[in-house]
Amino acid sequence: MVTTLTTGLCDGENGALAAKGAVSQAKEKLGRARIDLSIVYSSSKYDYQEVVDVVREVTGNAPLIGASTAGEFTEAGVDKGHVAVGLLSSDDIKVFTAISEGVKEDPEAAIKEVIAKLPDRVKGYPNLTAILIADGLSGMGERVALLASYLFGRGLRIVGGMAGDDFKMEKTIVFSDDNACTDAIGVCLLASKMPLFTGVKHGHTPVSRKLKATRTECNVLYEINNMPAWVAWKEETAESARKAGIDVNQLKTPAEIAQFCANSQLGLATEKEGEYKIRWPVSANEDGSLNFTCDIAEGAIFRIMDGSNLEDQIDAAEGAAMMARQSAGDAGYSEFAGILVFDCAHRQLMLGDKFPESVDRYKKVLPGVPLLGWETYGEIRLEPGQFSGFHNTTAVVLLLPKGGNAA
Repeated sequence: MVTTLTTGLCDGENGALAAKGAVSQAKEKLGRARIDLSIVYSSSKYDYQEVVDVVREVTGNAPLIGASTAGEFTEAGVDKGHVAVGLLSSDDIKVFTAISEGVKEDPEAAIKEVIAKLPDRVKGYPNLTAILIADGLSGMGERVALLASYLFGRGLRIVGGMAGDDFKMEKTIVFSDDNACTDAIGVCLLASKMPLFTGVKHGHTPVSRKLKATRTECNVLYEINNMPAWVAWKEETAESARKAGIDVNQLKTPAEIAQFCANSQLGLATEKEGEYKIRWPVSANEDGSLNFTCDIAEGAIFRIMDGSNLEDQIDAAEGAAMMARQSAGDAGYSEFAGILVFDCAHRQLMLGDKFPESVDRYKKVLPGVPLLGWETYGEIRLEPGQFSGFHNTTAVVLLLPKGGNAA
């Protein structure tokens, strides 16, 4: 049996109806094939436990991974307020799931607990890929990614995202089998006969010189180059903002500053010259410090990035898909079962009505390939040997080949 991914996207008066409808759509496409994994993404408008319970019931208790989201999409369309479901069937992939709570207080202990529940190797299935999902309001995205890369071992690919809640910023939920938990980390380990392929891309360009985070505390950036963070940020972005008709000196309130930072983000330097990992300043404080979705290391070198070019943002989706397809092609794979997308919720805010155009770019690169995606509060992508892979305002994809043997 070749690997198959089918999808469903449905809303309803309650979570049970939405979940049942989404699974029904996916099962109709799957036919009589065995369900080996359910991937479930749910809007915050639904009772999450109800969604999980229904999916488990109608899939014969197939292993399940998923999250609350800030938007859901499949190859059929882009929506909010829906439940999106992907059903995976494969003789070439073995599936293992685990969840642990307490990620905010002790992320290392939480990840170690998850790892202890998973096999470190599976005979006959040498390629290991983890889908990792964590509480999106934990502030632990960077730390979770770093710990995962270290504790899981070098031979593992990791993709995933931080759970969302439709920008309510109240509570995010991780799904695993029968569980729907906050303050949690969930992992679905895919052990496969063939390699799976990943891609990542953002649509930002640097507008500042190299800067240094000289005072930070967890996810709060207090000083840049020994100056108050917002004062330095204004200096570095004044010229580019002026070209866009914005006077940064007129931005006074935390709300005004946060709105400006929607397109003005922090780009951490990477080991590759000219490549950056984006960090989203989600809000500002009265003292001019900036709050991020994950830790900012003291001493970090970065540039301030501009993300206002919407075409570049749309192109990022295409770039991520092309990267994965190119890697697959280089390995001899040209037929694909599906593409899993972890796309930043902030990109949807930036693109607005153009966000569906971004989703269409995945389909342009991989026409006819089933697609399951959600809008996250942070994205994760680590290839074997990498030690840092947390992103914001970025598109991450996982591409699943159809069969176990390359062409």
